Amino acid sequence: MHIEPGLVTAPKIFFSYATAAAASAYALKLTWDAIGEKGLASVVTRCVITTALVFCFFEVGPHYPVGISEVHFIFGSTLFLIFGAGPAAVGLALGLLCQGLFFEPQDLPQFGMNVTTLLVPLLGLSALAKLIIAANTPYVDLKYRQAFALSTAYQGGIVAWVAFWALYGRGFGAENIHEIAAFGGAYMLVVLVEPLADLAVLAVAKTLRGMSNSGLFTPRLHNPEAT
Repeated sequence: MHIEPGLVTAPKIFFSYATAAAASAYALKLTWDAIGEKGLASVVTRCVITTALVFCFFEVGPHYPVGISEVHFIFGSTLFLIFGAGPAAVGLALGLLCQGLFFEPQDLPQFGMNVTTLLVPLLGLSALAKLIIAANTPYVDLKYRQAFALSTAYQGGIVAWVAFWALYGRGFGAENIHEIAAFGGAYMLVVLVEPLADLAVLAVAKTLRGMSNSGLFTPRLHNPEAT
C-alpha cells in the first residue's frame, strides 16, 4: 500500500472515505459502461485478471520504502490500455483490498486514502487518453510519446495524492517536505520504466489480434472504432 499507518489520523482520515467513495462510484460507472459494450462475462474476467495482477504488483513485485510511503511498480497505464478503465479500476481496488485483508491488516484504516491515490489518477488517465489518442488509433499502435504521457500522468497523479495526504496529515514542516520530495524523486524511476513496459506489452498484444473478440481485452486495444 502507499500511505503508511499514522500519516493521517482520525478525525482527518474520514475525508479519505468520501474521496474513495466518489472515485469508486465513477469507476463503477465506467465498469457498467464496459458491461454494456462487451457483456458481463468479459468484464468479470478482466476484473479477475487485473485484481490478480495488482495483488502481485503490490505483494510480489519490487517495493521499497522511501520518505513518507513506498515505491511500487503498479503499471496503471498498462492495465488501462490492455483491460480498459473500468476493469483496471476494479482490479486496483480489489487487489489492494486483498493485500490488506490477507497480508497487511494494519494498513486497512488507510484503505480510503490508498484507493483514492490509485483510482483518481487512473480516471484522469482515461480522460487524457481521449485527448491524445486519435479515434482511429487502436492502443496497440501507440507511440512512445503517447505511452510516456499516459504513464507520467498516472504516476504524477499518485505522487500528487501522496503529497496531499502527507501535507493534510502532517502539515508543512521541513522534515515532511523533505520526505515528500524524496518519495517524488524515487517515483521518477517508475515513470522511466512504465512507458517501456507499456510498449512491450502492446507489442505482444499486437500479435494477438485474432483474440480481439475474445472478451479478454478492452475492445479499443485492437479496434479503433471502439469507444
